[in-house]
Parts: sequence; C-alpha cells; structure tokens
Amino acid sequence: MQRFLRVIHTLTLLLFGVLSSNLLLAQEETVAGFSPARLATMDSAIQADIDAGNIAGIVVAVARHGQIVHNKAYGFADREKGERMTTDKLFRLYSMTKPVTSVALLTLYEQGLFQLTDPLDKYIPQFSDLKVFAGYDNNGNMMLDTPKRKPTIQDAFRHTAGLSGGLGSHPVDIIYREHGIGMFELDSLRQEIDKLGQVPLRYQPGEHWVYGLNHDVQAYLVEVLSGVPFGEYLDTVIFEPLGMHDTMFGVPRNRANDFVRVYQSNGDGGLQPEEEDRYARFTDHHFATLSLSSSTGDYLRFARMLLNGGELDGVRILGRKTVDLMRQNHLPESIPSINNGNGPSASGYGLGVSVTLDATKLGNIDSKGSFGWLGAATTIFRVNPAEDMTYVINAQTFPGNQAMLNKVQTLIYQALVD
Repeated sequence: MQRFLRVIHTLTLLLFGVLSSNLLLAQEETVAGFSPARLATMDSAIQADIDAGNIAGIVVAVARHGQIVHNKAYGFADREKGERMTTDKLFRLYSMTKPVTSVALLTLYEQGLFQLTDPLDKYIPQFSDLKVFAGYDNNGNMMLDTPKRKPTIQDAFRHTAGLSGGLGSHPVDIIYREHGIGMFELDSLRQEIDKLGQVPLRYQPGEHWVYGLNHDVQAYLVEVLSGVPFGEYLDTVIFEPLGMHDTMFGVPRNRANDFVRVYQSNGDGGLQPEEEDRYARFTDHHFATLSLSSSTGDYLRFARMLLNGGELDGVRILGRKTVDLMRQNHLPESIPSINNGNGPSASGYGLGVSVTLDATKLGNIDSKGSFGWLGAATTIFRVNPAEDMTYVINAQTFPGNQAMLNKVQTLIYQALVD
C-alpha cells in the first residue's frame, strides 16, 4: 500500500512538473505581449487572400515595448515575374508622405519660428486676398465671399483651411483642374502656391474638414521658414538622423528594381499590373500631398520615433510635448469627426494625423488616442500609445484596399494577449 502511494505521489509530482514546464514555456513564448500562435493566424489569413487573388503581396511590421515583434513579407512583389515579396522592398507611400511633412514643419515650430494661430498670409503673401466660393448667380457668374477669418497654420495642419483636393465634383475641384492644380501637372510647390492664391477657397476657414492640398502648404512653409528646399530639409532633419536610408522621392532609376509592382483591379474581381508608373515623376517633383517612397522598416522607424515621444535610438527629432500636441484632436467642436459615415465622433484630426476618438464607431479594434494615416495604394501606419505599439502595413494595390487593411489590423490586435 505504501509503495502504491509512493508511486501515486511520484506520478503527481511528475505531472505537476510537466504542467509547470508547459506553463513556463507558454509564458516564455509570448513576445512583448504577442502570442506567436495567434500571429500565425495572421499568416494563414493573409495567404488565403493572396491565393484568392485579392492582393499580390504585403509586408506587415509590428513593434511593441521597444521590440520589433513581427516583420514579415507575404506573396509577391511582382506576381507576373514570380518575384517573391521581401521585407526590404520599396513602396510608393502616396498620402503617408503627409505625416512626415507635418513632423518637418513641427521641427521649425519648436524653433519658435511660427505659432499655430498665425495666419498663412503672414508667411505666404499669395494668400493675402483669398475669397470663398459662394455658388453661382442666375447668370452663371461665380459668387465670392470674404473670409470670416484668415486661414491659419493650424488650419493647414488639420485640413480646415478652406482648400480642396481637386479630385472631386465640387465646383472648386473643377476650378482647380482648370487651373492645373494637380500633382501630375504641377512643377513645384511655389507654382502650386501661386495658383492656390488665384482660386477661391471651397468653404469658410475652420467650418469644415475637407481632405485637400493643405500639406503642400505645410511643405512650402518649410521652405519659407528654413530657407532650404523641402526634399533637402527632409533628408537632413528626418531621414539621415533616423537612418531612413530607404526613404526617397518617387522612383529613382537606380532603385527601380527594389520597388514593388503596383496592381489595379482588372474589372473582373482580380488584379492586373499598373501599366504606367506615374509615381516616377515625383523623383524630381517633391510634393507633400504625395511623393515619398519607403521600405516598411524605414517607415516603422519613423512611427517608432513618434511612439517614443520624438526620439529613437538616441536621436531626437521632436520634443515629447510636441508629439503630444501633434496627436491631440485639433478639430473645433463644430466638426465632430472626419468619418462622416462612421458615427458622429469616430476620428478626429491632429497636426497631420488622424486621431481615434471612439474605436467602437470605427467598426474595428483600436484604442482611443491611436493616431496615424494611410496611403492611396493600400499602405497604413498607426501609433497606439495606450498599448505602447505601432505597426506599418504595406501592400501596393491602387486604389486602396481598405477591407484588407482593416483585416490585417484586426489580425494584429487579436494576437495581443498581454
């Protein structure tokens, strides 16, 4: 009997040891709060979309608690050539150029060279006599109003200056196109500013949020305030200090083979390669609405700098309080959200980035205070201070596949267990 009890006791200790070892192993397997097993769910889900032809390829990079948790390439950089995607491939960022521009202008703000409340015409005399579009009279003549107040630098940061984008059907968009105010027609920031000073504002400053050419105004302010060309300023103040050696304008010929191919809908539920690479013009035409290209790893360094309060690896780009100011919602109370179709208060807008106000109204996993932006060719970055994490997702499908970005963001968050 005693021998039997000793055997039971020994087996119990062995079982306890196995369970304890498994528990410790499970704890050791968690990386910065992420479950590797759950991250593997992302692998299979993304591969299913590639197999279905929804995307050709994608790179996903995630960092948390100062550690790169996930950095993986899926699918093809060039499906027709059978070239596999790699994590160092280059992507056309389109509107993810905008937050970089805002950081550049904020470095000059930190030098005391302007205040957010300064009117734009203090530094841009072309804007000294702006008028506001007020419709057409019975004879078809355009009516113009005097601005109730001058647009400010803060308006340019938050898309409330009265500027339009030139791509829609609004009468002011049509006027923009008639004046050649478009990224594929303009030769320089100076030319764009001269033209913008000759056309009406779409609305009274501060009364609406309209996604327009405001970041090009920011880029021009960088040139005016620093005395340095916009592209050179980005290289000197942001890219070189942060070690972003794979971030550049357009598609330089000596790096063309490093770029992912752009895909578009073939009209039959599948994808086809983009025939003409129009983005290449931005190699020599530096704008802020779009024009930058980068690797996923490079942009993750930029995002990690913002997550860390303006510093990365001993290099400080912005002060902590400036980043705090940047990521606050700057929209006036009369503009509850930039998400007209997603509830009254889903997302606000800070100084060059969107800001999550209520994740439940976005219809996706997120945290209040998360900030970032996306690009037209299925690229996005988000910085989540509440979770001390950031991520960059880069595919290259134009126009952007928002459903795919939403899915990958969900797959990232579901793997976060601690």
